[in-house]
Amino acid sequence: MTKNQQPITSFVGLMDEGSKALLTTTGSELIKKIGIDTARTVVLDVLSGRNLRDSTEMLTRQRLALINVATVQMVLKGSAIQDDFVEKLPEIAERIMVQKRLSKHERWMAQWILGLTDKASQNVLRDDASLLAEYRERYETIYDEVIAKAVAQYGTLGGKITVNNEQAANLSWKFMLYLLGIVGAQTLTVRGSEKSVYGKLFERLVLGSLLHILGFEYTGTNSASKFREEFWLSSQGDRRESDATALWEVGKGARFDIGFIGRGNPEISLDKVTRFTREIELGRSTWYMATIIIIDRIGAGSKIKDLAKKADGNIVQMSMAYWPKEVATILNERLGFEHPLVSMPRADIKSYLTEAMKTVPLESFLPK
Repeated sequence: MTKNQQPITSFVGLMDEGSKALLTTTGSELIKKIGIDTARTVVLDVLSGRNLRDSTEMLTRQRLALINVATVQMVLKGSAIQDDFVEKLPEIAERIMVQKRLSKHERWMAQWILGLTDKASQNVLRDDASLLAEYRERYETIYDEVIAKAVAQYGTLGGKITVNNEQAANLSWKFMLYLLGIVGAQTLTVRGSEKSVYGKLFERLVLGSLLHILGFEYTGTNSASKFREEFWLSSQGDRRESDATALWEVGKGARFDIGFIGRGNPEISLDKVTRFTREIELGRSTWYMATIIIIDRIGAGSKIKDLAKKADGNIVQMSMAYWPKEVATILNERLGFEHPLVSMPRADIKSYLTEAMKTVPLESFLPK
């Protein structure tokens, strides 16, 4: 007999406010958590050729660990309310998932209980709620079969889980396997979510910082004011959106596209080169616009940089140490751009970037 005859209808309702806040993260919330100084350090790392993932991995790991803790606490709280909570986890998840107007937090938790992510749910269930019951039954059957094999091979798993010296749940193979299944699914979801959030956030911060260091002034709008030595982020061109537009002098400028794209996607990078128009109308003048695509790295033996030049564009890889010097050199060759980085010895670049980053108005580049 259960401790509570009222069925549990929400997993998120079993979590405290701090735990709920961990389930989703926006760029602005991320900056609040890690601090602007940490973000500045990450941007400097990227400008120095370090992989963004290396710099943010521990941040992701920390959030995942905290969500893991919150999940354990959720299961223990549910078990304290309802004796067969763990046994009924898949049924409760199914009941929640068929509800309409489900919050993203609740949907994620229910999916994780069933070992699913958003993408897996779409692929497996094909957005058809009628397939959910069959999936849940097969899910339970597989776990029951695995548990039977575990008992036969290793024996019965038992024990008590306590919090503050009070019994919260009985330990069993089902408890452990369901919990591990949840953790596995939430790891995939959170990593996918973090990759998108970090990517979008630091694309703006890195590109904004780079152009500020190169001497361009941020206008904060999608239009020019002085028509020289200024830039804006996320401008909408005639043919497609560019991540930044920089104006050097009247009639000369550059469009930038930045993405933390691995070496496995060279065709995407090359496609971006050809999408930008070479000329745009600004004020009463026609402007020549250089195209610079900034990506994570290029595979060994790739001819993409040569192909990009033939399309009148340039591709720069962030995995190269002090790649900002390459950007400055390209702008010098294409626009007559002048800056100390163009002729600066490589041995001096690290200290120069470190000092320059101290005055970058990073907060100005945060998404609104």
